[in-house]
Amino acid sequence: MRPHLYRLAVDWAGSTNPDGTVDLAKPNPGCMRDKQPCAPYAGVKAQFEAIAAAQKEHPGRFEVLLVLTGTPEGLARPPGGCERAGIAPRSRPPRDDAVPAYADFIGKLQDLARTTKAQIRYWSPWNEPNHPYFFSPQRSSCSAKAENASIEPYELVAEAMADRLADGEELVLGELAGLLKRKPGYTGVREFISKMSSDLVCSVRIWTQHGYVGGPDPMDDVDRALRTHGCDTSHALWVTETGVGAPRRGEQAKTSAKALLRACRLIRGRLNDWFEDPRIDAAFQYTLREDDRFPTGLVTTDLSKAFPALDEWIAWSGDRDPVEEPPASTCAA
Repeated sequence: MRPHLYRLAVDWAGSTNPDGTVDLAKPNPGCMRDKQPCAPYAGVKAQFEAIAAAQKEHPGRFEVLLVLTGTPEGLARPPGGCERAGIAPRSRPPRDDAVPAYADFIGKLQDLARTTKAQIRYWSPWNEPNHPYFFSPQRSSCSAKAENASIEPYELVAEAMADRLADGEELVLGELAGLLKRKPGYTGVREFISKMSSDLVCSVRIWTQHGYVGGPDPMDDVDRALRTHGCDTSHALWVTETGVGAPRRGEQAKTSAKALLRACRLIRGRLNDWFEDPRIDAAFQYTLREDDRFPTGLVTTDLSKAFPALDEWIAWSGDRDPVEEPPASTCAA
């Protein structure tokens, strides 16, 4: 695909040992959850090395958006508010006194980037802070009218990241789940954005958002909420997670040619819509390999077969100039 942009999620908790020490070369089994095939690699270090090699081989491509997620157990806030059953410490925000450890982790990533020669240009403080799996609780009590509990910790880590970044590194904000309504268990994008600090919102030029095909397009809600802050310039909007999810529930649902064709046409239509929208500058497929719990991939979990939507993404990427007219559809007639 040779993408212009590449999104890398770094698991802070997954790179931290039980004693609190950080190991960026911590072995990863390389499986899709517990599904074969598996190709073990040396954690974040190996990922940075692969990025550096790709950037060297394809100059001007593979510009990285790095997103942090997962709080180490010893640094997480205690349980409270409206929490789902079974929430683990990694799903809770860092305690206020753990923010320096968060900043120190960013510093270790910066050092690793210099050592491996990986260029990490864009940095985002947290994945889906409006979703209870990534920041819990979302509210002080289980009422949609209850006070939001996730915006303040998000702003704390965002400010810590901003203070740590160096020349050539750019803070971007958002990475919000594409949730539109106000609910007890999560925060809609308009509520989350509108209640953030205007100084923080207006300090960045790029806002990133998740939006999956099969659900509503959240980009109008995002834009309206950002405009309430009255920033001097408008934000460039990036859709940093997308894919066809809801219409294809697991491998079995994808076996019919009709379902696969529909998925291809759905992503084609959404990419066309975003291309025609001057507010939106980029869209990222999530992920390449099929995830058995979150089926939005472009190839089967065992890597033996590609879905038709893969050809559509290839047509939109590669050597094509992003401002050219949309490519011809690859979805079968």
